[in-house]
Amino acid sequence: MRKFMNSEQSGRSMVEMLGVLAIIGVLSVGGISGYSKAMAKFKLSKAMDQMSMLVANIRTTYASMATYSGLSTATARAYGLASRDMFAAKSDDLVNAFGGSVLLGAVDNNGITETGFAIAYNGLDKEACMSLATADWGSAGLIGLSVSNAAVAADPDGNPNPTYDTSKLPVSLANAAASCTAKTATNSITWFYY
Repeated sequence: MRKFMNSEQSGRSMVEMLGVLAIIGVLSVGGISGYSKAMAKFKLSKAMDQMSMLVANIRTTYASMATYSGLSTATARAYGLASRDMFAAKSDDLVNAFGGSVLLGAVDNNGITETGFAIAYNGLDKEACMSLATADWGSAGLIGLSVSNAAVAADPDGNPNPTYDTSKLPVSLANAAASCTAKTATNSITWFYY
């Protein structure tokens, strides 16, 4: 007696495989979008932590001095006022969580020479600039902040003229949008402290 082979095949059709690939594609796009948002939030949180730590370290170091004379980006790096993750790999510069430069310097406060200091964050895109500008930085020693669509070129010094003084803080979303106009990473924020 002769056995007949079963001619039915099991497996997936081409249409089913294309459906599975389409589902995988949609999930991948969603995953990448979620990852991008999580990374942006992480960088923002890291930048705020770096800023708070930098302010605290500067104040602690200069607590026994009458002025912030000699404060600069180079001295902040040399004396470890900035966290190690802010050290640029191939130079004596400091970098923020977004990859832009961080500049520091002594500034005048109420007409008294070098009794304040400024910290500038360069290389911020529009979203990061707006988020940092509208954050509540508290009022402990904060004189004000300046927001610009151009980078700060050198260590801050001289007499500060903040765009937003303490009476205008935190910066409103509308004002931040008007100040952080560059869509690319060329916006900057400078915080002024006494």
